[in-house]
Amino acid sequence: MSDLEIRRAAAEDIPAIVAMLADDPLGAQRESPDDLTPYRDAFARVAVDRNQHLVVAVRDSEVIGTLHLTIIPGLSRRGATRSLIEAVRVHADARGSGLGTQLIRWAVEESRRQNCQLVQLTSDASRTDAHRFYERLGFAASHVGFKMAL
Repeated sequence: MSDLEIRRAAAEDIPAIVAMLADDPLGAQRESPDDLTPYRDAFARVAVDRNQHLVVAVRDSEVIGTLHLTIIPGLSRRGATRSLIEAVRVHADARGSGLGTQLIRWAVEESRRQNCQLVQLTSDASRTDAHRFYERLGFAASHVGFKMAL
């Protein structure tokens, strides 16, 4: 995979990112690739926030993976900075190739570079394969997450 580039996402990557977000049973219910307006608006907010790292994995000029890393400064844990990994997706044609591992390793290394003391992520309770994947990479299911739709 030496021909793989992980780089900051650009506005022209939005259609490919949204297509990957929508390409699974959960995403198909909540994403709308037919109307990119809300995604463009969100991208504009993300692009100007130095604590947001929306990246894409590119091979042969094709976007084949993405993740969103957020750096969160805080007071707990003696003023520790943590990072949050979200929206990890690999294009269907690249699944099983090790790309997901490369993306997560990139996020962990970037978190170290940003002086984070903790990397965290959430995964929908129904994604048992993803849970095994994260555990293989050294993540521990140490907390129970809660969400409230607004």
